[in-house]
Amino acid sequence: MKRNPHAGQRGSGGFSLNVFTEDELREIHLATLEVLEKTGLRVEDEEALAIFDGAGAKIEKDRMLVHLPPHLVEEAIRSAPARIFLAGRDPKHDLILGGNRIGFTNFGEGVYVIDLKSGEHRSSTKQDLADAAKIIDYLDIIDVCQRAVGSRDQPEEVLTVHNAEAILTNTTKHCCLGPGDREHLKWIIEMAAAVAGGREKLKARPILTLNICPTSPLKLGKQFCHIVVDAVRQGLPINVVDMAMAGATAPISLAGAITVQNAEILGGVVLSQLVRRGAPVIYGSTTTIMDLKRGASPMGCPEIGLVSAAAAKLAQFYQIPSWVAGGWGDGKISDAQAGHEKTLNLLQAALAGANLIYGLGALETGLTLDFGQLVMDAEFAVMVKQVVKGIQVDDEMLAVDVIHEIGPFGDFISHEHTRRHMKALQSQPKLLDRRRRDFWRELGGADLARRAREEAGRILATHKPEPLPGVVAATLSDIVRAAQDELCRS
Repeated sequence: MKRNPHAGQRGSGGFSLNVFTEDELREIHLATLEVLEKTGLRVEDEEALAIFDGAGAKIEKDRMLVHLPPHLVEEAIRSAPARIFLAGRDPKHDLILGGNRIGFTNFGEGVYVIDLKSGEHRSSTKQDLADAAKIIDYLDIIDVCQRAVGSRDQPEEVLTVHNAEAILTNTTKHCCLGPGDREHLKWIIEMAAAVAGGREKLKARPILTLNICPTSPLKLGKQFCHIVVDAVRQGLPINVVDMAMAGATAPISLAGAITVQNAEILGGVVLSQLVRRGAPVIYGSTTTIMDLKRGASPMGCPEIGLVSAAAAKLAQFYQIPSWVAGGWGDGKISDAQAGHEKTLNLLQAALAGANLIYGLGALETGLTLDFGQLVMDAEFAVMVKQVVKGIQVDDEMLAVDVIHEIGPFGDFISHEHTRRHMKALQSQPKLLDRRRRDFWRELGGADLARRAREEAGRILATHKPEPLPGVVAATLSDIVRAAQDELCRS
């Protein structure tokens, strides 16, 4: 017998985290508008100053200060798209960013790696970046491939161009990277266009998002402005990632730090929309605290999870897609501290509904990539996503008819209802061990870190991402050589 739901009944929609009331969100917004209008932003680029000036902002040219009237900020917020199309090289990895979708990506850009074979802590190379991209290409839970480490064995003058070649070649997922400056961006766009099949096809199917950071407190640097302007004109999405530190480059109170962060991000949003209305822009956050006792900026503290959740809620308030920190921390090795920090902050960001949560694979405040940790974190993300889904309540899930049928004297193991739903409803980790101790010992008694390293090695040995066509791969190599000739010479 089917049960009739009560009139007007609604589902929970899964677990969620409400950081602010609607009134508190408006208070932060109004405080931000006041900061943007009265204090203003220092904009260290003449072209960007002219763009703001032409839109009606008040300019103090001698101090390079821009005072944004509230109507200009709110017009930009309204014109920024609520959903953004992020194309994969393979269309099966296409992604719509926004709404209630929760996704994950890895950390970037580290400068060290834990060598998978020797366990050595060493400087990262271009091959390490290629290997990370291959593992990310394999892991289903990771939606977007960010450059995980820098190609530090390549010339500094052209490092970001080598980064672009490594990730564009070794994954078919959407890619994100920081271009550094306008001179590097020119070559990176040329490479992305070669992979996409031309500039117009790149605009139609943007396979690359560009990460850019304001400078706290309240500065839009020259290169920041250049990248916003150039990327928007090329039709590429930009991710305005704020990196304020409460107690150092922002007020020590989290509400004050969030207000500074919000002003800096909205400054980037306004610039993007003045260049082209409707330009795709992402609300990004890595704001944390300055640990004034230790002189460090921790990434495993509970505050960063709170700020990431707050950023997700502000992005929802503005109807702009979000990208926030989560899943990385301060631990130096894959130990209990790393597991605690990563799960704590992954869960806070996910429960707040962040669209992309980044940090998988990182140790040591993001300085170090551990390939085993990347695989481990992907499993943590799978579990977090299952938690956020919550508990489905309907006739099929209540299973009253099945309960009547089995009654007090039977079991549910062999029932068709169990067989039908067991794969979809139960978590099934690949690395986390649920065996009894004797079985675990028979299989070698390895801890989670060792099992994850072995899995990372297996992926690298067996997974072959779809290669670029030979002519495209050769074109990328030619572009890298040309960029190196120009940039190293200059």
